[in-house]
Amino acid sequence: MNDFKNKKVYLAGHTGMVGSAILRELESRGYKNIIYKDFSELDLRNQSEVQKFYQDTQPEIVIIAAAKVGGILANNTYRAEFLYDNLMIEANLIHSAYLNKVEKVVFLGSSCIYPKLAPQPLKEEYLLTDTLEFTNEPYAIAKIAGIKLCENYYRQYGCNYISAMPTNLYGPNDNFNLETSHVLPALIRKFHEAKVENKDSVTIWGTGKPLREFMYVEDLANAIVFMMENIEAKDLYEKGITHLNVGSGKDIAISDLAKLISEITGFNGKIEYDSTKPDGTPRKLMDVTRINSLGWKYKTELKEGIIKAYNFFKQKYS
Repeated sequence: MNDFKNKKVYLAGHTGMVGSAILRELESRGYKNIIYKDFSELDLRNQSEVQKFYQDTQPEIVIIAAAKVGGILANNTYRAEFLYDNLMIEANLIHSAYLNKVEKVVFLGSSCIYPKLAPQPLKEEYLLTDTLEFTNEPYAIAKIAGIKLCENYYRQYGCNYISAMPTNLYGPNDNFNLETSHVLPALIRKFHEAKVENKDSVTIWGTGKPLREFMYVEDLANAIVFMMENIEAKDLYEKGITHLNVGSGKDIAISDLAKLISEITGFNGKIEYDSTKPDGTPRKLMDVTRINSLGWKYKTELKEGIIKAYNFFKQKYS
């Protein structure tokens, strides 16, 4: 275990919500040799730049948390960009890792890779068993390609490259922009602003009935370091799976989430539902039996995590 702490770890995507959490996790565990570069210094879409960076720095472990991300609107509008940028980022990082004999790669996917109508909870085996949700298909295709790169660099070259599929995440450095954010940070902002402006009610899209799973981002960071230190490529691919789901394994109705967030923010008005607006998928929950059986489990309960996320929001935005 201590052996890992002295290794040179390249963390791609260290400024985002996920990457910054992984950086804090590595530092808190005593990792001393972490390297990272801002996008302005290193364009991960550029093959020769990435190749030169690997040659110059010679990382031993690579964690890929870098991606072009966005909500439904962005995913559906910039379809070509989401596909091209993400394909190039992962292909360059994974291929350069192979060329420069990197010992281990951990690639981060997203739960949107699963088929639109897959059974719930989502098991790892459901990947590629049916069609994807059209709105974020380009992003999902790119992420699936990243998982398949890791798998097939193991099958052809014996590379120790593995993939993690996180559920919906929230926490410090989240995106709280109402137009582009996910449901949980959007609700934090909505209820906070309604409280500050003394509004009588908050209106939420849809019926409030859909069930969603959420995990605090620091728990994901903990899982990524756990996988890096403990899970080998052969443990996955020789058992016929391509990645590990990472989540809490618990879901909550949007209406109950709204009540919880209104409580935490101190909003005392009414919660109304605009049922003319779409609900999306009725349920989305990860099956986390595998990673649990390998020795990892989430720690942060939803209420505790939302309190932390709300404190971050208040410090940053008010």
